[in-house]
This record gives sequence, structure tokens and C-alpha cells, in this order.
Amino acid sequence: MPLINLVVGLIVVGVALYLVNRYIPMASSIKSILNVVVVVAVCIWVLKALGLWAGVASYRLGG
Repeated sequence: MPLINLVVGLIVVGVALYLVNRYIPMASSIKSILNVVVVVAVCIWVLKALGLWAGVASYRLGG
């Protein structure tokens, strides 16, 4: 994925999240959950786009 597509995608997601947080009335707890879900999804998307997801997905905790 070209870097410009990645940057444009991040900007679009950021602006969309800002608009949802700013103009759609929601309880603060629901906003917090929405923000966490979007940030986690974007992090996974960026890792996959950069080819780093395989290393993260194969990581094991504990023994």
C-alpha cells in the first residue's frame, strides 16, 4: 500500500471520528468505547498495511 493512501486513510478516519464525537449526541461511556474500538481497528489496519501484523499475530504470552 502506498504511503499516501495510508496517510489519507488515517486523515479520513480521524476526521470522521472527530465529527462523530463532536456532532452526534452520545453518553460519554459509549463515546469512549467507540473511540477505543476505532483506535484498535486503525492500529490493526496500519500494522497489516505495513506488513507487521504477522509478527504481532504470532506473538505468544506466557510460556
